Amino acid sequence: MNGTVLYEPSSAPASWRIALPHTAAAVPVARALVRTALAEREHAADCDTAELLTAELVANAVEHTAGHGPIELVVELLPTGCQVEVHDADPAPPGNLTRPTVETPDPWQEHGRGLLLIRALSSSCGHRPTPSGKAVWFRLPVVPRQWRPA
Repeated sequence: MNGTVLYEPSSAPASWRIALPHTAAAVPVARALVRTALAEREHAADCDTAELLTAELVANAVEHTAGHGPIELVVELLPTGCQVEVHDADPAPPGNLTRPTVETPDPWQEHGRGLLLIRALSSSCGHRPTPSGKAVWFRLPVVPRQWRPA
């Protein structure tokens, strides 16, 4: 093949890590990065759901954490699905991410549904401490071929 490398979709894990500004401008950038990562590897996780949940994680990190330092987006593609993490400098855990609240979000409020969406649409989610703060994450499974849009 004379040194020519052809791209072939792989089941090998791949990951991306990028610093994002601690501003609302990070949200559309994060969505685009997740969409690109899933498309580039022809990954079979649900791209629309991955974008939506990534936007929620990044928006929460920007809105609810102190500091002006960057937040970090980590996207990992695995043979079984994808995992997206958002790292920030605030060690406080996100409220009610892993346990449902008894309260129903007020339908007239603009905020308050992000963690509910993450819990409802991901296969699993959580948070963990990091040396510089915390990481909040979700996982999505691979969508079986027969359930994908044509």
